[in-house]
Amino acid sequence: MSMNRQQKRMLQKQGEVDADGAPVRKRRQQGSSAPPQQRTSPGQFIGEVRGELRKVAWPSRAETINYSIVVLVTIVVITSMIYGLDWLFSTLILNLFAN
Repeated sequence: MSMNRQQKRMLQKQGEVDADGAPVRKRRQQGSSAPPQQRTSPGQFIGEVRGELRKVAWPSRAETINYSIVVLVTIVVITSMIYGLDWLFSTLILNLFAN
């Protein structure tokens, strides 16, 4: 196996090759030796989903409204900034090439 010094040192630190550069351990097999797991039924899946959703810390109605307002205001501000910069640069370019 051809490799540079840096690769050889790294692989030696990881225990992949010995001092001569020969592989020390074999690679893992692709196939899994563990038995396949049983699939859950749709009813069990729905029950587990509902159980997990009960654990979620849901925001109150007031918090949701406040967050929505913050998002909408941010979108309006950023959109207007992009529009303003686009208008400014297009005006400058048109004036530059018009003269």
